[in-house]
Amino acid sequence: MKNKNSIAVGLIIGSMLVSSFSFYFWQVVYTPNILVDKEEVVFNIPTGADFKYVQNSLYDLGIVNDIVSFSFLSKLKRYDESIKSGSYLIKTDMSNNDVINMLRSGDQIPIKLTYSHARSLHDLAGKIAFYLEFDSATMISNLSNSDVASSYGFTKETFMCMFLPNTYEVYITDQPKAVLNRIYSAYKTFWNSERTAMAEELNLNPEQVIILASIVDAETNQMDEAPIIAGVYINRLNKNIKLQADPTLVFALGDFNIKRVLKKHMQINSPYNTYKYPGLPPGPINIPSIAAIEAVLNYEKNDYLYFCANPDFSGRHIFARTLSQHNKNARLLHLALNNKKIYK
Repeated sequence: MKNKNSIAVGLIIGSMLVSSFSFYFWQVVYTPNILVDKEEVVFNIPTGADFKYVQNSLYDLGIVNDIVSFSFLSKLKRYDESIKSGSYLIKTDMSNNDVINMLRSGDQIPIKLTYSHARSLHDLAGKIAFYLEFDSATMISNLSNSDVASSYGFTKETFMCMFLPNTYEVYITDQPKAVLNRIYSAYKTFWNSERTAMAEELNLNPEQVIILASIVDAETNQMDEAPIIAGVYINRLNKNIKLQADPTLVFALGDFNIKRVLKKHMQINSPYNTYKYPGLPPGPINIPSIAAIEAVLNYEKNDYLYFCANPDFSGRHIFARTLSQHNKNARLLHLALNNKKIYK
C-alpha cells in the first residue's frame, strides 16, 4: 500500500514538474519579452559581433526584458553559433522565438542612403560611407579606380555623373560593389528614352548634360534662372565660344572659399579651366541637383551670350547679348564688390 502511495505521489509531483516546465518553456518561447510596451527600434549588429555583444546590447538598450530566457532559447536554437550582422527592425511585444528567428535568418531591413550634393569624389565617398559599415577610404578606393568606373561605362573623370542625388535603399552590410550597382540602376532608370532623346537634341550625351548641369548648379541657387543660364552656355557651345565659367576655375584651384575670380586664377593650366580650353570640362564639378539637370534638358532658348551676378547681391544674375553690355554690367559688379571690400 505504501509503495502504491509513493508511486502516486511521485506521479503527481512529476506531472506537476512537467506541467511547470512546459508552462515555463511555453513562456520562454512565445510570450512577449521584447520591447514590452515600448516603441519599435532598429537594432544594428556590426560585422564580427559575437553572441555576447548581442546579449549585452539587447539588455543595455532595454530591448529584452528577461535576458536569461532569451539566452536560453538562443542557445537551444543555436543562434549563438551563427551571428549575422545587419540592421533589424525589432517590433513591440515580440517573443523570444520571433526575434531569434529573425536574427538567425539574417532578415535585416534596408537603410536609406541619401546624399544631395558633393564637390568631389572624396566628399562623395564620405557621404556614402557615413551610412554603411565600410569606411570612406574603402569607398574612395573604388570611386577613384579607373577600372571600376569603366565597368559602369564611365571614365574616372565622368564617374561622378552616375551619382544622381536621391535616396537609395541599401543594406548596412553591403559592400561598395553592391552600393554602386544600386546607384547605377537608378542612373539607368533616370536616363530613359525620353531624357536621352532630349540630350541628343542638344548634341550632348547624358554625361555631358550632367557636366553642364554641375556648372549651372554652381552658378545659381535660384532655380528659376537655371534654364536661362543653361541657355547661355548652350549658345556658347554651339558658337564654339569658351564657356568662361567661374565655378570651373574654383574647382580647378580646389579653393571653394574664393568669392571673386581674378585674372591670376584664369592662368591655371587645367582641363577644367574653361577660360583657357573650349568646350565642356572632362567631368562634373559637383553632383548637380535633378532640377539643374532638368534645367539643361529644358533650357530656355534665348540669344544671351553673357551673364554676371547682380550687384545687389540678391543671388540673381544680369544677362547680356553683347560683350559691350556685359562689360558695363561687370563694371557695376566689380564696383559693388570693391565697396564691400571683397577682393578675393
